[in-house]
Amino acid sequence: MHREYLPVLAAAVLLFTAPVAAAIGMTINATPQSPRIGDEVLLSGTVTGINTIAVYLYVTGPGLDPRGVALDNLNIPAGQGLFTTAPVNMENGTWTYVWDTGVILGTLRPGDYTVHVVASPVVRMRTAEGESAGVGISFLPPPPTEARTPLDPAVPLNAAGIAAILLAGHRVRR
Repeated sequence: MHREYLPVLAAAVLLFTAPVAAAIGMTINATPQSPRIGDEVLLSGTVTGINTIAVYLYVTGPGLDPRGVALDNLNIPAGQGLFTTAPVNMENGTWTYVWDTGVILGTLRPGDYTVHVVASPVVRMRTAEGESAGVGISFLPPPPTEARTPLDPAVPLNAAGIAAILLAGHRVRR
């Protein structure tokens, strides 16, 4: 009669001693959180519960496709072959990406945006809790450009005068 309990006991031991799959977790941070358009933004975060070599980033905000767009091309929705990726450090699950907002395709306007990170481009379509994260960034207008002072009208005249003297001197020597 005790033999009946042996398979049940063995199953219970396996069930309770088997490693439990960790839940997937993702984080994302942005520095600074209120940059000017044209500035670099350091995006960083962590991935836990899975082994992956890269994370996928996309941005949503004013004037952008509501599905999100790649960080370096604001014209095409993310998921149509375009994603921004950041490599993951396999030892500790951390990642970083420097977003240079001065070198992007499309127009970034002042306003509030959200940068999202997902573990897989497929997850973007069906985000489960912990499999994605987002951070808000408020872009300020680009810094004002310094007004250029017009050239002193005498500069072109001086250059033309010097050229005429050199040309005249060249003719006299012949």
